[in-house]
Amino acid sequence: MSFYIGFFFGFALGIALIVGFARYENIRSRRRSDLATTIAAFARMTVHDSRKILPAEFYPSWVVFSQRQKLTWLNVQLEKIWPYVNEAASELIRSSVEPILEQYRPIVLSSLKFSKLTLGTVAPQFTGVSIIEGDAKGITMELEMQWDGNPNIELDVKTKVGVGLPIQETIRDAIEDSITWPVRQIITILPGDYSDLELKPVGTLDVKLIQAKGLTNKDIVGKSDPYAVLFIRPLRDRMKNSKTINNQLNPIWNEHFEFIVEDASTQYLTVRVFDDEGVQASEFIGVGQVALKDLEPGKVKDVWLKLVKDLVIQRDKKDRGQVHLELLYCPFGTESGFMNPYDPNFRLTLLEKALQTGIDGTEAADISKSGGPKKKDVIVRGVLSVTVIAAENLPAVDIMGKSDPFVVVIMKKSDQKNKTRVVNNTLNPVWNQTFDFVVEDGLHELLILEVWDHDTFGKDKMGRCIMTLTRVILEGEFTDTFTIDGAKSGKLHLNLKWNPRPIFRDELQRS
Repeated sequence: MSFYIGFFFGFALGIALIVGFARYENIRSRRRSDLATTIAAFARMTVHDSRKILPAEFYPSWVVFSQRQKLTWLNVQLEKIWPYVNEAASELIRSSVEPILEQYRPIVLSSLKFSKLTLGTVAPQFTGVSIIEGDAKGITMELEMQWDGNPNIELDVKTKVGVGLPIQETIRDAIEDSITWPVRQIITILPGDYSDLELKPVGTLDVKLIQAKGLTNKDIVGKSDPYAVLFIRPLRDRMKNSKTINNQLNPIWNEHFEFIVEDASTQYLTVRVFDDEGVQASEFIGVGQVALKDLEPGKVKDVWLKLVKDLVIQRDKKDRGQVHLELLYCPFGTESGFMNPYDPNFRLTLLEKALQTGIDGTEAADISKSGGPKKKDVIVRGVLSVTVIAAENLPAVDIMGKSDPFVVVIMKKSDQKNKTRVVNNTLNPVWNQTFDFVVEDGLHELLILEVWDHDTFGKDKMGRCIMTLTRVILEGEFTDTFTIDGAKSGKLHLNLKWNPRPIFRDELQRS
């Protein structure tokens, strides 16, 4: 009997212990869950939430749970030391900016120096700072500043008598370039070599200034005499001027320029167009800009730039015309794999390379001693095959609402011409005709295709397409569609193929 009583009490005690342990674990689990919920709520807590929890006297002003922080304390200290900062900064600006102004100084000016320079009595105000955490290499900080200052700056300018003064443009170029370049400043905190972080030349930009259309006429009698100024940085020795085309609002320049690129991600190519007024100051027509980051390395890009009065404030909606450019960005380094047709080695055929190398290497040594061909002397020869495939949506020229179109194919520099047959009574003609042209200087040649309407008593010009040969020289062959410039509508379908012409030993030595 005692055995059964002991078994019963033992069994009951075991059950009670198991139930008690289970309830304890449930309570412990709920506590952990509630604690996790509380911690998660604290993680999402904002400044507004914290002010509800903490009384004002226990809430310090420097505790901010936001990305953007105020800098009131810094502004108070800056106001106290501003007179000393002004004196030191003014002298620093004078000593550093005057040499920069000298780089931008036009030839017509004999000197350009500060006669007075002070930043005034009003200190800048820092409105906030944002800290953006980056990768393990560093942290980015964005500092916001506002300055309603009263600086006093006077320039002492000396120039030749009777020559116009482009002072405003010169100062603007100097200030813009000195402020925006370089786009990064390396401040050494720990000793070490940080030269890999500095901006260096990274490639070249080859620019073909092809043509312009619809330029504003600045002359009362006749038409403007336009020329263009091109640059990436507005330094005097890095700015390129085109030739002047007299009495023309639709000039064809067909000029090539080369620029050094130092940061393709932030730099721009700027084109300014002026009307040449002879001994008087040139009149500004318009300006356009291309971001280098929009260029695909090693690929030719054809662009039409719309000219505006000002790149920053574009309130003037007046049509000032367009400029046609061809751009090719090639990074430095053979490992990039990009081909540049303006590189002297690009034009070498297998025969040329064999001739230069020679059996024993002697000829290659002779060429290397002479310095080899320069970029501007590079000549690319070959045969260009132009297939005029078709056109679509041509403008109606005839009374009956149709046209009788044909195309004249022109090589501008060599003055070679061919024309397709006339296709009667259609706005969507198909030709599929191929013409071959021997090209002696492919990098400086222009291909012009003029679309005409044939009439019994004459002919009417609809429009034209103008293009360089750079793309076909690089790609070998391509088929593309081109808008007919000057026409109300219409596109031209073309196939271009480039066959390099072999150059023999006597031609190689002459070139």
